[in-house]
Amino acid sequence: MVIKLIYTIFLALLVALFVGFGIDTFYPSPESPRYPDELSSPKIDCSSCAETVDEKTARENFNQVQEKYQEDSKVYNRNVSIIALAAAIIILIFSLTLLSKIKMIADGILLGGVFTTAYGIIRGLMSDSSRFRFFIIAVGLLIAFVLGYLKFIRPKKTPRKN
Repeated sequence: MVIKLIYTIFLALLVALFVGFGIDTFYPSPESPRYPDELSSPKIDCSSCAETVDEKTARENFNQVQEKYQEDSKVYNRNVSIIALAAAIIILIFSLTLLSKIKMIADGILLGGVFTTAYGIIRGLMSDSSRFRFFIIAVGLLIAFVLGYLKFIRPKKTPRKN
């Protein structure tokens, strides 16, 4: 019994990792800007420790690139959230329909869909829009309600006797 539980959790983690790494592989994140070398090396001769014009320009350029990266990351996180939630819905539907006869595998994939939903929500929370964050939470709540109903409350179909 314990081994089945461990297998179910293991399968769930693999499903969530598959989706997360799949997104990262085919939709890579924006590249973080590299801090300029001229600003990172300490000054040996500090007779005039004031910032030079070149250093000031390098710092301003880096700050602009860093701000652009942060904006791009917010958009990226929003898009990843949408992709992950779409994948989670597909996984949940797949688990509740096609795999419903193979309980242990269906449960692992179902739990993987739940983990993927959580991943999508977390990435959505990293976006900049409070409306989008609200939308993501609403979708997660809807998924939880529907999943709870379909898995635990919905009456099971019994074969009819003729």
